[in-house]
Amino acid sequence: MALISSFIAATDRPARSVRAAASHLHDRLTATQPEPEDGRRRTGGEVVVPARTPSFVQGSTAGLGPVTVAYERQGTGEPLILLHGVGHHRQAWDAIVPLLAGQYETITIDLPGFGDSPDLEPAVPRDLQTAAAWLGAVLSELGAERPHVVGHSLGGLIALHLGQAGLARSVTALAPAGFWTDTERRRTYAMLTAARHSVRLLPDTAMVRLAHTATARTALAGTLYGRPDSCPPETLIADLRALRDAIAFGATLRAGRAPNLFTGDIPEVPVTIAWGARDRILPPRQAARARAMIPGARLVHLPDCGHIPMNDAPDLVARVILEAIPSAVADE
Repeated sequence: MALISSFIAATDRPARSVRAAASHLHDRLTATQPEPEDGRRRTGGEVVVPARTPSFVQGSTAGLGPVTVAYERQGTGEPLILLHGVGHHRQAWDAIVPLLAGQYETITIDLPGFGDSPDLEPAVPRDLQTAAAWLGAVLSELGAERPHVVGHSLGGLIALHLGQAGLARSVTALAPAGFWTDTERRRTYAMLTAARHSVRLLPDTAMVRLAHTATARTALAGTLYGRPDSCPPETLIADLRALRDAIAFGATLRAGRAPNLFTGDIPEVPVTIAWGARDRILPPRQAARARAMIPGARLVHLPDCGHIPMNDAPDLVARVILEAIPSAVADE
């Protein structure tokens, strides 16, 4: 945990301190190079996480250029949209989708500039109202108008805006971004930026090797997961590559500096807000602010979960989602 502590210590210092912390983590990890848990040496050419081919859809609204996103569909039933957080990708939901696809048609989406989706055109603003508009157009093209929407972090904030715009039948937000103080936002940004810098400094072959040891998984992902030592290596590798390759990372953080990222209530849409008790990126005290803003929301605490509860407790998160949707149907 000493390596993670170097990130925490850098969070309220200038950006060069964050980069120094990332460089320190890189040096420490590459110097140790522990043996994989199964004792086998892995070659640099090994493909640990096979690529998946998504489908693509383009949505257009008046006054905006077209927006193209990658997506995957599974299951049958009412549409259920799943939106990831900053620096992540649609595979964030891989542990959850099999638990939902038996009852709903799940549609996982790569937000623009993340995963396999191209970035937004320069003329398309990055504010949340615009995001709700183009995403509504994308959902219409997918034949999923007014679906149930689940979002994590950035995706949770977008999901709340979709609910406010009347574009969601129900909203489940896991640790939604935007309910921070300015000091908390700066700390969150510094932690995320340090993590991204460290991964970009780490050679891919070293990252693959390190991900197969429990100690290194804790060092690499202790700020993201509540249970990093139990995270499957393939999941960690895919998540770190998504963070490293996220072309919209910087622009998204800059857009997130705007004040009042969410204001007002969502009176006509059932809302569930769930928060990991061990979330170090967005501390769980922010849940009370979200609940105060949306007084009708159901608030769920996720014990032993970090910022990415889908990896820490997929069964629990799937249960929270499945319990939220029937309440939406009953309210109609």
